[in-house]
Amino acid sequence: MKNMKYFAGIDIGSLFSKVVIIDEKGNIKAYSVLQSGAVYKGAAETAMNNTLAKAELSMGDISYIISTGYGRARVPFADSQVTEISCHGRGANFVFPEVRTIIDIGGQDSKVIEVNKEGRAVKFAMNDKCAAGTGRFLEVMAVSLEVDLSEMSTLAEKSRTDVEISSMCTVFAESEVISLFAQGTEKADIALGVYRSIARRVTGLFGQVGKKERVAMTGGVAKSKGMVEALGKSIKTTLMVPEEPQIMGALGAALIAREKAQA
Repeated sequence: MKNMKYFAGIDIGSLFSKVVIIDEKGNIKAYSVLQSGAVYKGAAETAMNNTLAKAELSMGDISYIISTGYGRARVPFADSQVTEISCHGRGANFVFPEVRTIIDIGGQDSKVIEVNKEGRAVKFAMNDKCAAGTGRFLEVMAVSLEVDLSEMSTLAEKSRTDVEISSMCTVFAESEVISLFAQGTEKADIALGVYRSIARRVTGLFGQVGKKERVAMTGGVAKSKGMVEALGKSIKTTLMVPEEPQIMGALGAALIAREKAQA
């Protein structure tokens, strides 16, 4: 459309880089998700170029770009940077206006964010000191179980016996899982135990912020049905999950970019 303005948000996570391009009405024109790799600048450029191609736009068509996430400082073409706390809050609240609490489980950290009706963060709690309760923790546990991460939810559904993974440290939890496996414990029971272990960790963060209905879950881990169900049971509510939870941070960044450009 002629004279339409576009805005971009780019979320450089420790594991994945996400870009969202929106128009001035907030409609998503295109988005991309790809692995970050070791060079964040290169990942940012590739993700941006992929999204521009999908949208049939050029860099000159983008009025304002905001970077967020773990590697936000490594995006040389961004106009400004915003924390992922603010971006996930805005993105989730845009999709679910009634949401007041957002749980974001990323690759290297997990966050619980309380937002107001405008989607602005007013309180948060974050686990960024160790990998327990994160996407990386889940990946390590899947390797220990010798199953693909995408198969863990289906596997956990077959669980018949409660198994507790007590170690909060990823290294010790990995040893615990391997030991249980060697003792003949069913993989399904261990898989469900892993989900519950992460849920306990995140519920601790949730308690620091305080429950505010409604609750949404964002981040790549939200694609895991088993994780969503275990966490919902732990905090005693039904979690709302966006159709594409992994891009909520980038969407929030794009929305803030639109706001800044129009200010």
